[in-house]
Amino acid sequence: MHKITISIIFILIINSVFAQSINDAVFFTPSKQINKFHTIGDLEALKKGELIALYQDRVEEIMTILPLLSLTNEAGVRLKDIGIKEDSRHVKILKSNKESTTKNLVTTKKAIEELVPYADTGKIIWTILYYEEVIKKMRIGSNGSF
Repeated sequence: MHKITISIIFILIINSVFAQSINDAVFFTPSKQINKFHTIGDLEALKKGELIALYQDRVEEIMTILPLLSLTNEAGVRLKDIGIKEDSRHVKILKSNKESTTKNLVTTKKAIEELVPYADTGKIIWTILYYEEVIKKMRIGSNGSF
């Protein structure tokens, strides 16, 4: 029984390490993308707190994808998928970029939580719609496919 437990733990550790190295070479995952676009009517029916959450989600997608948009606009794309060698140098650069973006997002989300509630609801709605248009254009990409 002891050997089985140790074997299972070993397999889980190896799997975790392997999964982490795979994700390090991916630009961004689908979880970083919003899954719904809204109309003015949809947004007008929401409370300010709900609007701020939508606002934050859109800012996160833009901040995650926009800096490397010239490389890919699709989730799950790996370095090797676009012809970049997945060596330690490139993976380290991409991982560093992700870590920096994550830290920046924490600061930005805090600023949004603290300051945007003072904005007029109509301006929050307008900004969400604007961000959604930017995201649609980012997703369309250079080949025009959505």
